[in-house]
Amino acid sequence: MATTKFNAILHAKCPRCRRGDLFATSMYGFKVQHMHEHCPHCGLRYEIEPGYFYAAMYVSYALNVAEMVTLGVATYVLSGKIDFDNFWLYIATVIGGSIVLAPFNYRYSRVLLLHLLSPKVHYNAAYDTE
Repeated sequence: MATTKFNAILHAKCPRCRRGDLFATSMYGFKVQHMHEHCPHCGLRYEIEPGYFYAAMYVSYALNVAEMVTLGVATYVLSGKIDFDNFWLYIATVIGGSIVLAPFNYRYSRVLLLHLLSPKVHYNAAYDTE
């Protein structure tokens, strides 16, 4: 059974075969996240050209802005007011949320770049075999 594109993105799988893992380590752990150079299943080289993942910074920035806005609105809804006394609550919530979600942003900015924004990598059903 073929893995759907959504599941491949959610579980950080290879964009070509949707079977091999993109990352060798877990998202939240004591080890630094390490990305495989090649897909363990189909052999696709993930860094298509030198410096390819610098573009992931833009995706990470967009994710971070969306998360900051969401955390700010959630803080407003839960606290019920905006005044100078709550200013530090907003700052702490937004910065704390950015720090906690940094590993998520690192991982999924690369996953989204490979799966959705890369014109050179396409799903190939021939590699999607057990």
